[in-house]
Amino acid sequence: MSRHPEGSIHEEELLGKAYDARLIRRLWRYVKPHRSLVGSSLVLMFVVSAVQLVQPYLIKIAIDDHIAQKRLDGLGSLALLFMAALVAEFGLRFAQLYVLQRTGQNVVFDVRMHVFTHLQRLPSSFFDRNPVGRLMTRLTSDVEALNEAFTSGLVMAMADVVKLAGIVAILIWMDWRLALITFAVLPPTIATTWFFRIRVRRAYRKTRAMIARLNSFLQENVSGMRIVQLFGREGATFDRFSSVNMEYRDAQLSAVRYDSVFSALAELVGSVTLAAIVWAGGWGILSGLVTFGTLVAFIEYSARFFQPVQELSQRYTTMQAAMAAAERIFALLDNEVSIRSPAKPHPIDGRLRGEIVFENVTFGYKEGEPVLKDVSFTIRPGERVAVVGWTGSGKSTLIRLLARLYDVQQGRILVDGVDIRDYELPRLRRSIGVVLQDHFLFAGSVRDNISLGEPRVTIETVRRAAAAVHADRFIEALPAGYDEEVRERGSNFSVGEKQLLSFARAIAFDPAILVLDEATASVDPETERRIQQALGVLLRGRTSVIIAHRLAAIDGVDRILVLHHGRLQEQGSHDELLQIEGGIYRTLHSLQVAAVQ
Repeated sequence: MSRHPEGSIHEEELLGKAYDARLIRRLWRYVKPHRSLVGSSLVLMFVVSAVQLVQPYLIKIAIDDHIAQKRLDGLGSLALLFMAALVAEFGLRFAQLYVLQRTGQNVVFDVRMHVFTHLQRLPSSFFDRNPVGRLMTRLTSDVEALNEAFTSGLVMAMADVVKLAGIVAILIWMDWRLALITFAVLPPTIATTWFFRIRVRRAYRKTRAMIARLNSFLQENVSGMRIVQLFGREGATFDRFSSVNMEYRDAQLSAVRYDSVFSALAELVGSVTLAAIVWAGGWGILSGLVTFGTLVAFIEYSARFFQPVQELSQRYTTMQAAMAAAERIFALLDNEVSIRSPAKPHPIDGRLRGEIVFENVTFGYKEGEPVLKDVSFTIRPGERVAVVGWTGSGKSTLIRLLARLYDVQQGRILVDGVDIRDYELPRLRRSIGVVLQDHFLFAGSVRDNISLGEPRVTIETVRRAAAAVHADRFIEALPAGYDEEVRERGSNFSVGEKQLLSFARAIAFDPAILVLDEATASVDPETERRIQQALGVLLRGRTSVIIAHRLAAIDGVDRILVLHHGRLQEQGSHDELLQIEGGIYRTLHSLQVAAVQ
């Protein structure tokens, strides 16, 4: 079960500066292609503000020049003009919000595509260091926070500032004395807003920390529900969930409490301001200094004045979250793509012959801790070679290096006499078919899981590949056959069926080199026997590397390589290795024979 130190805050919960010029410049590359939409949104923003600000002034004119004077002529025209302003506000506001949302969604689409493309190019070592949940957050929550920056943050903050500037100018122009009374409440309003912004920010950050902890707990325990049930830990898990859930509830209530008090105070300040305007305006009317229409307009403008002042605090928090999200996204994009194709790759004309040469290869996943140490061997084209050894001896690492999921740190690997780093990376990997013990199926159809959407892998090729590994028997028995739906991670198929589909996938691409990494470890003996029969035909004419822990799975290979503590200690045929007194292979064979008996 995952535990977090009390009070610890992960980078997902940190808030940054509300405006970071460096990040804005980097974001501009995604906004630039849509600058026409941004320009349209800004123009509409100014027009909407103008239409909104003209409405109270039309009311002033109607009262002072017509109603107070008991002149009905022209009042109907003013009423129509006021209605036209309301309709124009509705239409323009709709257009502004639509253009703004469309801009934000286009930017989010481009950012998400760029991040996902970058993820596909990163080396396996990156995924060793970064949990899947964190990367999912980058592509979902963090990218969506950028959309909030456009739709509810930066642009709307600019709209608020424009509206405030317009209201200030109009109020001063109409009556500077009433304007001063209106502005008198600004200092306490700003101080109150700043006071609560700091506390709401803390509450918001804690809420994010708690929801991250809650999500992490749920993901881990739902994924491991079988273990929880098998060991009867439902009660203990429920108690831990209750504790985490309660912490999240309390964090939410804290944020709600601050928000409620702030909203109530904002209403109070607004009411006090209204009372002050009515009192001063009433005195001005009695003194002949202020008209009744001016007083009504001031009341309307003051209501519109405090709304953006209050909302600017929320805009600030939104921009903080967006800048923090942008920081995390760009930190991901700044990870170097260390494994890539060379500028001028060595051409692969037709099909590779399949010769594999390891020359003094040394490699470790951690600095100073080599997994492979000065390993050298040659596999001839078409040769069948098994790699055996104790757990942790480096067997699977050989395959990861061959497919360039990692790059060697010392030495080199040659395929057909060419350093694999000189080949175009996708072409190299398409020439190597790999079947792993951890068989992974994607949501989709059976056909798509075998072809992986590759156009050159036709349905006929898919059927032949399935038949070759005897997967056609259970596939054709499915209600939809090759179009049968595969649920998430292949949950509607047995372990053996998923492994057979993995075999069919590797064969469908007709690789020059076929690698089986503990490929039959998850199938029953009968299925394994059928696969072994099929492999006799499938491995013919192609180089094959079979990594196995059970020696029974390597029957019929031409040569066996024995790894021990990262070094190639023995190699030869089965009979030759059994002749080595005290040899590693002989020991492995004796132990497994004894276990069977």
